[in-house]
Amino acid sequence: MTIRTSAPGKLFLLGEYAVLEGAPALLTAVDRRVLVSIDDIDDLNDPASGAWQLTAAGLGIGIENLTLNTDGALPAGLDPRLRARLTLFDAVRETVLARAPRPVRPLRISIDSTAFSRGGHKLGLGSSAAVAVTLTAALARSAGLDLGSEELFRLAHAAHRSAQNGTGSGGDVAASVYGGLIGYTPGADPVRLRWPAGLSLMAVVTGEGSLTTRLVGRVAEYAATDAAGYAADLSRLAGLAARAETALADPAGFLGLAADYFAALALLDAHAGAGIVTERHLELQAFAHREGGVFKTSGAGGGDVGLAFSLSGEPTERLSAALEAAGATVVPLGFSAPGLQEGSLE
Repeated sequence: MTIRTSAPGKLFLLGEYAVLEGAPALLTAVDRRVLVSIDDIDDLNDPASGAWQLTAAGLGIGIENLTLNTDGALPAGLDPRLRARLTLFDAVRETVLARAPRPVRPLRISIDSTAFSRGGHKLGLGSSAAVAVTLTAALARSAGLDLGSEELFRLAHAAHRSAQNGTGSGGDVAASVYGGLIGYTPGADPVRLRWPAGLSLMAVVTGEGSLTTRLVGRVAEYAATDAAGYAADLSRLAGLAARAETALADPAGFLGLAADYFAALALLDAHAGAGIVTERHLELQAFAHREGGVFKTSGAGGGDVGLAFSLSGEPTERLSAALEAAGATVVPLGFSAPGLQEGSLE
């Protein structure tokens, strides 16, 4: 039997960085999906029979039919760069198999996250979280585990944090599990929300991608060296993030809130020296403002995808044209995409 699973990526709309300290965040799932398929290896004539096999596209290193150990662990002597790329795979494998009610037969696993890159660069749509969710669900089914959404989130979030040295709010994992537009607060169930008809959203390529753990690490260094300054910056962000859900009822008010949040992020970045807000971001902010819209970073910031908000109708068309004229690329994305999907083929 072939097990197939898929999960969407995400965009942080509001609440990034503040969510790491327990504040609420607003996220949408997007229609770029990680695809995982798993088959039993039952060919007794296969010299690798008994060992697992892994194919992974989209990790930056082409992996095809990599032979793993008989328990799926990464083999000794693996190239360090490749081993680093497979940290999340190994974390998910360990997390799931530790709870398996029965031994797992050798598996052939394929992970495809190529939809999360453009021109060889990741877009910052949460591919690692989507891999964690999709792979956790598929391995759990192979192991005889029946996971509900809450347990799936808990296991995928644990594996994801383990692979990222204990960082991460879980918001991106929640978006991949539940899909749609959600309000997310660490430790609480996600709140399903509706996107207002009068508000438009565009995703904009702003650079060549950034390493989330590096940016978050620099903010953590700022917190360690200036606790009072960090607390003030995060309190400002948290106060704005707390207004996100109610602001959805007022598209014009939401634009103002998004602009204020971006300004607060820029202030945090000025104090932390992390590189969240770049000169390119400020240029795009100015272009958007001239057309009555709002630009802000999404998630960790840096070179990842940014957001452009506007009122629906003519303002959206003007803003899109202005961004394109400025050399930015609007990424065609569908929002409020479905969460985890599972299937199987006999």
